[in-house]
This record gives sequence, structure tokens and C-alpha cells, in this order.
Amino acid sequence: MLRRKITAILITIISLFLLCSCAETCSSSETEIGKFTDGYYQITQIKAKELMDSEENYVILDVRTEEEYKEQHIKNAILIPHTEIEQRAEKELTDKNQLIFVYCRSGNRSKTASKILAQLGYTNVMEFGGINSWAYGTVK
Repeated sequence: MLRRKITAILITIISLFLLCSCAETCSSSETEIGKFTDGYYQITQIKAKELMDSEENYVILDVRTEEEYKEQHIKNAILIPHTEIEQRAEKELTDKNQLIFVYCRSGNRSKTASKILAQLGYTNVMEFGGINSWAYGTVK
């Protein structure tokens, strides 16, 4: 009888441990591309540039303000401010499987916008931080 109780307690503890560790791994995991979290990939700027150089059908999405975009942006980037993503994304980004690179000034707004895109059903979102540290040239 005591043996069964101990076995049941051990099974419960092990199950809880596995569930907790799975919840952590399932919500955020490291891949060869980058960290997958909240339905999108967080990648380095080096990886973003490599993918931009090797892939073809992609969008570079600047989620800053129009003023910031006019001041400087990454060549060929389109502007949809992070505050307008929910209203404009499905009209302007019609292919939900297209590769989308997302950036802002420092990386905060791009994370917010990437999460929203993932919630809207976009499947190939790559967030790579901010233009402040982009070493590959910009348009002014």
C-alpha cells in the first residue's frame, strides 16, 4: 500500500516536471534560424542579411513612424507603423506564408508587430531588431 502511494507521488511529480519543462520549451525554442517565440522567429541581423541575400520572395517591414522611415530605412523596406499592423497587414501583406523581415529602431516595436502578425496567421515572420545597429547600409 505504501509502495503504491510512493509510486503515485513520484509519477505525479515527474509528470508535473515534464509538463512545466514542455511549456517552457514549447513557447520558446531555439532553431537553426533563431529563437522561435510567440509564433515568430527572432534572428540576428547577420542571419537576416544572409537570408535577404539568398532568398527571393520576401518583404522587409519597417514598423517605425513615417518620420523615422523618411529619415532613413533599409532599402526596399515598406512602412507599416506597429500601431497600424492589425488594421493594414492583411490588405498590404496578402501572402501569409511569405517571408517577412521585421525591424524598428531598437527592437521593441518590431517584437510587438511580429507577435501581432503571428496572431493574424502569418507563418514566416523574422524579427531582427533595430535599424540602430544595422551594419548593411540604409537609404536616406
